[in-house]
Parts: sequence; structure tokens; C-alpha cells
Amino acid sequence: MLYWSGFGAIIRNSSGEVTAGMSLKGPYVNSSEEAEVLACRRAVKFSREVGFSQVIIEGDCLNVMRALSVSTENSSMLGHIYEDIKFNFREMQVLSINWVKRGGNMVAYTLAKHARNLINDLYWIEDTPPPAVDTLYYDSLHFNE
Repeated sequence: MLYWSGFGAIIRNSSGEVTAGMSLKGPYVNSSEEAEVLACRRAVKFSREVGFSQVIIEGDCLNVMRALSVSTENSSMLGHIYEDIKFNFREMQVLSINWVKRGGNMVAYTLAKHARNLINDLYWIEDTPPPAVDTLYYDSLHFNE
């Protein structure tokens, strides 16, 4: 069964402050893993486009985070997307790749959910994404726990 995907990402500095965000409608996908790996690819490219060279990648799909953490080639049906992400990593310093529970990824989830109703992609640079203000506030209360 195909369903529309939505991509959301937030970029923070080392103090946890929001420096950029994106919310964009993705293509029809077959699985949550496909949606997650496509969203990750777009987030990595977005972070490069806005000039970040050091990144920590976090996502709530364990399969995606595991596949990105290994150096071996991915031979799954989504392998070409994983390899594209890893290719983009060559121009960056990836400090870590972490799996987080859905609760630890609520800002990106909120932006992805918002994206499903968009006509045009939305990007925020040095600004808080309005669709995620409440989630960011809640997140900030627990950021240093």
C-alpha cells in the first residue's frame, strides 16, 4: 500500500538552539523505512546546502540508523539511497549516528506530519519553524536530561 510521505528535520547547534529546519512533502512510499531513509537523505543534503560540515544524525527508524552506521554496501532495495547518503557524508564530519525513540524525535515528526498537507516545501534558516513551536518548547524542557 502506498502512502504520501512527509519529511521534517531540525538542525541545532551544540547548545541545542535551532539553526534551521525543513518541512517538505515527499513521494509516495511503500514503507516507513523508505520514508525515513528518503527523509534522512534530504536532511543531509539540506544541512550541506546551509553550510554545516559537522553533523550528528538522529532518527527513530532503527534499520536506517544501523544501515548508515556500517561501512559495508547496502544491497537492499533501498541500498542506492543509503549509498547516496554515505556519499554525501564524505563532504561532512559525521560525529555520530544515533537511533532515538519516537519521543526523542518529535520535532522532526511534527514537521513531517505538517509536510503532508503542503503544496510548497518550507525551509527555515536561523528561525524557529512555526509548525513545531510547541514541540520545540516541550523538547527544550527535556533537552539536557
